[in-house]
Amino acid sequence: NMAEDSTVKKLIETNVMLQHKMADLLIAMKETNTGLNNLVTMFSEAAAQIKTGKYDDPLVGKLNDLLEQNKNLAKGLIMLEEYIRTKKESAAQLRHPSNEF
Repeated sequence: NMAEDSTVKKLIETNVMLQHKMADLLIAMKETNTGLNNLVTMFSEAAAQIKTGKYDDPLVGKLNDLLEQNKNLAKGLIMLEEYIRTKKESAAQLRHPSNEF
């Protein structure tokens, strides 16, 4: 029967297309799984580096250098402020000497 043969042929074609789509889906899932594994590995390594305080990223090194420079600048500004304050106090004492007799 011609109608049955046509239906069977369409079923076979549909089944083959479905198998191809399932194979494509499996490949995509495998690639996604690999990507997720890489991401988990990267986060695990980052967490381990954070725990130990060791960073291999050059940006972190530059940020640490900037932090040290900022600390040194802050110390210098504090010293400058103290120097100016003592000079101001000395100048004020010279203008208004106290009578200590």
